[in-house]
Amino acid sequence: MSDGNPPEEFGDVNEAVGEEWEAETTPYERIRHVVAHTYSPISADAVADDARTAPKTARKHLNTLADEGFVETTPGEQGGTLYRRSPESLVVEQAADILEHVSTDELVTRIQEMREQLTEYRSEFGVDSPEELAVNQTNQALTEGGSPQDEIDPETIREWKTLRRNLAFANAALSIGNAEQFVDTDQRSTDDSIPA
Repeated sequence: MSDGNPPEEFGDVNEAVGEEWEAETTPYERIRHVVAHTYSPISADAVADDARTAPKTARKHLNTLADEGFVETTPGEQGGTLYRRSPESLVVEQAADILEHVSTDELVTRIQEMREQLTEYRSEFGVDSPEELAVNQTNQALTEGGSPQDEIDPETIREWKTLRRNLAFANAALSIGNAEQFVDTDQRSTDDSIPA
């Protein structure tokens, strides 16, 4: 019954989805979306291709996003500008997401738990960071001429790095939440002191 070929209407689903995305969004929205998932520097032409827009349009919007702090620029090898998501914008986005889903009290508790877990890692392995643990493990393997008897599971190193990153995001969220409370309090005080 079937000759193994997909029906013609499903021949290029990606193109159809891309056309729909292009029709339902502005070039700015598409460029921002592409850069939101770009952590290695890429050219404006590459962003333009992914965002289904012209390179000139991509450069214009990328420069606007750079001015807003969402994009970080670096010089390319051939003299052009390369673009990537700025780490600061990612931290702020992650912090906002945390504040949306976790109360300040719960956040304080989670931060304390994460700090305790980091202290346990440091005590258990006798080093201050997962990178130091990996170096020590490699050095031990080299001096012993093979793999060490008590090799640390790579998952432990990955979990330690993740915990450290999550703690940084949680601390950023707590700082932003506290700052927002002061801004709100100060703004209300100023509004209350202005006669109507």
